[in-house]
Parts: sequence; structure tokens; C-alpha cells
Amino acid sequence: MVASKPIDFRKGIDGLVALVTEVLAADPFAGDVFVFRAKRTDRIKLILWDGSGLCMVTKRLEAGSFTWPSVQGGVMTLSVPQLRMLFSGMDWTQIPARSPPPSRPSLPTEKSQAPA
Repeated sequence: MVASKPIDFRKGIDGLVALVTEVLAADPFAGDVFVFRAKRTDRIKLILWDGSGLCMVTKRLEAGSFTWPSVQGGVMTLSVPQLRMLFSGMDWTQIPARSPPPSRPSLPTEKSQAPA
């Protein structure tokens, strides 16, 4: 999940977890990656649960800025390739979000009988 509004970048892990639960109405322990940006678009922070603890990753680009959705309230969801491009500092908007794969009908299972 990407929070589109900039945050106070002095916030640490506890402050960001509070934003996830109170503002984004999400569970920080669900395994999702939460992405926040500073007012300067050359800095991002990510919060994620790795199964044993919360992790916070901070990245500052040496040149350029992160491509970001227009500043407004709310969140947006990125696909894995889009998140990789965002984190790399590339323009992730060039990759369309993937739709989930179509569901396949389950095949009937036959019970095999052992010979008597």
C-alpha cells in the first residue's frame, strides 16, 4: 500500500505503524508492504512484517526523485513489479497493474478402489 500524502519523515517505526492502523485502516502485521514519502520526493520509508518482527527501510535517492501519485488523501496498491520499480527510483507508472489470474474450476477427484 502506498500512502499518497507526505508524512513527517522524523517518524520512526512506531509512528508509522500508528499511521498504518489509524489512518490507512490496515493491519501492519498482515505481511503487506507500506510505503510512505517525505515532502521531498527523493525519500521513502517502507514498513513490513517479515514474520518475526517489523522492519523499516529508508531510502534516499542521490539524484532525481521517486515517481509518486498526485498528492491526495488515501492509498493505492502497487503490484510487485511496480513496487520494485518505485524502490529503484524508476517510473513505475509505465507498468500496468496486473489483474489477478482467472480462477480455474477444480477437477473432480475420483476415489480409487483397491482390488479385492
